[in-house]
Amino acid sequence: MNNFLFVAAENDAIAKCKSGGMGDVVRDVPRQIAEKGDQVHVVVPAYSRLHTSGEFITNIKFKYRGKMYEAELYEVVPKKQIQNIKHYVLHHPEIEAGGIGHIYHDDPKEPFFTDAVKFSLFCTAVAQSIKQGDFGNLDIVHLHDWHTSLMLYLRKYHREYSNLQKIRFVYTIHNLAIQGIRPFEDNYSSLESWYPEIPIDYEGLKDYRYEDCINLMAVGIRLADAVHTVSPSYKEDILKPSSPPEFIGGESLEKDLSIADKEGRLVGILNGCNYKNINVEVQGQIYRNTVKALFRWLQEESKKYKADFLAHTGEKIMEYVDQRPKFIVSSVARLTEQKFYFFYRSPEAFVEILKKLESVEGIFMLLGTGAPEYEELFRDMSYKHKNFIFTNGQSENLIDSLYLESDLYFMPSLFEPCGISQMLAMRNGNPCLVHHTGGLKDTVEHLQTGFAFDGNTYDAKIQNMLKTFDIALDLYKNDQPAWKKIKANAKKKRFTWKKSVDEYYKLLYKL
Repeated sequence: MNNFLFVAAENDAIAKCKSGGMGDVVRDVPRQIAEKGDQVHVVVPAYSRLHTSGEFITNIKFKYRGKMYEAELYEVVPKKQIQNIKHYVLHHPEIEAGGIGHIYHDDPKEPFFTDAVKFSLFCTAVAQSIKQGDFGNLDIVHLHDWHTSLMLYLRKYHREYSNLQKIRFVYTIHNLAIQGIRPFEDNYSSLESWYPEIPIDYEGLKDYRYEDCINLMAVGIRLADAVHTVSPSYKEDILKPSSPPEFIGGESLEKDLSIADKEGRLVGILNGCNYKNINVEVQGQIYRNTVKALFRWLQEESKKYKADFLAHTGEKIMEYVDQRPKFIVSSVARLTEQKFYFFYRSPEAFVEILKKLESVEGIFMLLGTGAPEYEELFRDMSYKHKNFIFTNGQSENLIDSLYLESDLYFMPSLFEPCGISQMLAMRNGNPCLVHHTGGLKDTVEHLQTGFAFDGNTYDAKIQNMLKTFDIALDLYKNDQPAWKKIKANAKKKRFTWKKSVDEYYKLLYKL
C-alpha cells in the first residue's frame, strides 16, 4: 500500500473549505487513489475555525521566525466517510480566515502580505509533522499551488528537513497567474523574517521581474520532482510568453516551465469530473431557487449594500415564473479578469449578445461574485437590459439548476488552466460556447460537443465570439436535429477521475 499526503489551502471533502476549483481536485483525487487501495492523508489550514469540532491528534513544535512555535493537528470528519482517507486541519492562532471564501486575504496595498505569513507558518508546521511521523512513512507528497511551495524550500535549504528529500514531492499548478511574490528581506512578510537561520540563495529563488523578491509559484516549479498542469493544452500554452490580452501564457515563468519540460518534470493531465453520487436539482426549479437565494441574501448583513439590487433581481425573475423564456444562456463564475475580460473591455459585445437573444425569446442568467468593478458592470447591465438576470451571490442549489435547465453555457475565459464548469454543464447535456484556450481546447469540440471561438487579435476574438454565438442560435432555430446531436454528444462525454489518476500514477507519481 502506497502512502500519500495532500497539502493544500482548500479541501471540499470537508465543510466550508472551498473557494475555487482546487477544492474540488483535493476532494476528488484522494477518493480515486483510495479506490486503488492506497492510503491518503489530506491536510489544510484550520483558518482558526475548522478545528473546533475536530479530534485533537498531536502538538507540533517547530522553529519559525527564529523562535519556537507550537501548532495543533486535528482529524476532522469529512462530508462523506471513505475508507483509506483521513482529513486533517492544522491550527495555529496566526493562521486566520480571510475575506475570500473565509480562506484567503486580499491585501491590495501589499499583495500576498497576510497569506504569505499564514501559509509559510502552515508549511513549516506540516514539514515538522511529516518529520515526526504523524502521517506514517510517506511515499508521495502532493502540493497544490504557491501556498504549499515553501515545503520544497525547507526540503532543500533547511538542515532540519533534509530527510524530506527521501520522499517524492509533486506540485500542481492550479492558477499560474497568482504567484505569491514577497520580498527576500526587510519586511515582516519576507523570507528572511520567516527563516532567519537559512542563508538566502538569491540566484536560485529570485523572481525574474522583481529580483529582490522570492516567487513562491516559481519555487514550486523549480524544486518539485514533478510539476503538473491541469490540462495538456494549458501545459503547451504556458511554455510560451504571455502577450495579453491576445494570449495568456507563462506569466513570466515560461523559462522555469521550459526547463522543467526539458528535464521531463512537466506533465499536463486533464482534471476529471464527478459522474456519480451528484446532487440533481428538480427540473423547473430554476426561478424558485433564484428567489430562495435572493431572500436568504437579503437577510445577511454583509449583503445590505446591494439589497436594492437583489430586490430588483427578484422583480425581474418573477416576470419569468409564468411566462417562461424559450432559451436560457447561463454562466457561473468568479467575476474576474480571467473569466469575463472580454465583456468588461467590450461591453457593447455583451449588449449585442443580449439583443441577439431577443430573436429566440431568450435570457442570459449570470451568477457570481468577485471584483467590484465587474460586479458594478453587470449590475448596471441588469438595470438596462430586461433579458439579463444577474444573480450577485453564491447558491449551490441555483448553480445546479442553471447547469440543468440552461440551453447554452457561456464560458469566454481569457485563459483557462482546465475549467470545471464546462464539464458540469456538459454532464447535463448543456452545450458550451467557449474561448478556444487551455483546458477548454481539451474538453469542447466545435460543432461536435459545443461551440468555440478564437482569433489572432483581440478584435478578431470579439468578432468571432459574436459569429459563433450566431452559429449556435441559428442551429437552435433552424436545425434542431443538429442541435440535439450536439447536446447528446456533450452529455455522452466523460472526463473521469479514474482516467486522470491512472495518468497521475504513471507520469506524476511514478508508481
